[in-house]
Amino acid sequence: MTLSLFDWLVIGAFFLVVLIIGLIASKSAGKSSLEYFLGGKSMPWWLLGVSMVATTFSADTPNLVTGFVREGGIAKNWAWWSFLITGMVTVFIYARLWRRSGVLTDLEFYELRYGGKAASFLRGFRALYLGVFFNCLIMGSVTLAAIKISSILFGIEPIYTVLIASVVVAAYSALGGIKGVIWTDFFQFGIALLGAIYAAYVAVSQPQVGGLKGLLAHESLEGKLDIIPDLNNTSLMVSMFIIPLAVQWWSVWYPGAEPGGGGYIAQRMLAAKNEKHAVGATLFFNFAHYALRPWPWILVALASIILFPDLDSIQRAFPNISEQYLGDDIAYPVMLTLLSPGWLGLVVASLIAAYMSTISTHLNWGSSYVVNDFYKRFIKPEASEKELVKMGRISTVLLMGIAGALALTILENASQAFNILLLSGAGTGAIFLFRWFWWRINAVTEIVGMIVATTNALVLVLAVPDSMLAHSIFDPFTMRLLIATAITTLVWIITALITKPESEEKLNAFVSHVKPGIGWKRFENRGSSNLTSSILSVFVGTIGVYAALFAIGSLIYGNFFTAASMIALFGISVYLIIKWWKD
Repeated sequence: MTLSLFDWLVIGAFFLVVLIIGLIASKSAGKSSLEYFLGGKSMPWWLLGVSMVATTFSADTPNLVTGFVREGGIAKNWAWWSFLITGMVTVFIYARLWRRSGVLTDLEFYELRYGGKAASFLRGFRALYLGVFFNCLIMGSVTLAAIKISSILFGIEPIYTVLIASVVVAAYSALGGIKGVIWTDFFQFGIALLGAIYAAYVAVSQPQVGGLKGLLAHESLEGKLDIIPDLNNTSLMVSMFIIPLAVQWWSVWYPGAEPGGGGYIAQRMLAAKNEKHAVGATLFFNFAHYALRPWPWILVALASIILFPDLDSIQRAFPNISEQYLGDDIAYPVMLTLLSPGWLGLVVASLIAAYMSTISTHLNWGSSYVVNDFYKRFIKPEASEKELVKMGRISTVLLMGIAGALALTILENASQAFNILLLSGAGTGAIFLFRWFWWRINAVTEIVGMIVATTNALVLVLAVPDSMLAHSIFDPFTMRLLIATAITTLVWIITALITKPESEEKLNAFVSHVKPGIGWKRFENRGSSNLTSSILSVFVGTIGVYAALFAIGSLIYGNFFTAASMIALFGISVYLIIKWWKD
């Protein structure tokens, strides 16, 4: 596909703005590691909230959603919609605690909550395990999406896509630190959202689709339009809806939806001006992430089923696609080839924006782990602030290189990476929820939980074939998830009960510093917390965001009474939350 002069001007203007933001931010980013990784803890809620949304608005997300819709219909998105519960728990219970902790990274929490060599080991190991392995797997998945998009739209070889993307993103991420990332996120989010909406409009407007009315009535989409799985299909209802809502949200550690907050979400909360801004940022993020953004991608995915009903039809239309990258998730970039000159530049810029916002955040987040929780903590504690910033920039470049190598050699589709990440953290989620409130949890508990979860994932993926997991209700992945969650949860609870808790001195210091308020009756200065109000806020907030999600869907489907009811329910939820949190 050939870009017009106007397309190139749009893309060029986009890169110019991003570079300017990075250069401006670099002036303050180089002052200290606090500035480089947390922006001096002075960021407002609206800017942080948009940055969170932009980060999860990655180049692989529309591919992932498209793959889900083509494989299992709209209802399959409950695999990630269920994480809204996690998000709301973070908003109303954990955001204040994280901001109150005062740590530079969420891994620093380990030596605030636990003591001794076990806590030090846990912090250092997780710095490399999450900051390098997990983080690069995520970035590799996002880079894989960039490879597929560029190969479909422009016929660019994967190696050149990786080289171009790596140089551009690593450069401005290394320069500007977290402030550069957050301000470019703000700019990039608007472009990415506009591009996604226009791509949906073009997809639905195709003659074969017949507009929105033709799309919804097309026979190819039978069974794909249900937002909630068919109640008469027990297997689908259980695997796609009940298990994600009943088990997955609390049991799985997944980047961006960590139980109790963590990763780059925690980094954004720690960068907030105060507790109120931390809560506001995460609340806005959850609304925009789960309710506002999915529908444009879903519409493109539905239209792609009509135009390209199977992988063979995609292969015939694009014979140069490598077998390694041929999957249902590639249907999204395939649909973008329908765009007309002029608008194509905007949509390409939006995809570049989505890619860069995600990668830049993960680079800064992963670098903060490598520098603060490994290099400074174990290699060179006396390192100056200037040296720490320098190491942050070096590690940024190295992480980008590893991610590019994964995208070129190992990963094949967005669903594959998503499933690997889910299974690798299955069962550990509850630890991150309860460690703030249950005094018996210690560093050994987390170490054992991490080892068992990783072992479960390797055994269940590499050594247990799907045929051994055949079940009348659960699909093989759901069986793996349930087995891994059950084993890991049981083992870490037993470990917590039979091992010695942290010292009274350490626990008292933690309670006095964070003031969690719940579960620490035997400790002084534990603070106070209205648990009833928090739980009610979680429930009402979750219902409100799901109502907004259903309202948009109902408007698209033409069910105006249902849409009005959902909008009213959303409004009531907003009113109650504001009222409770003002009192």
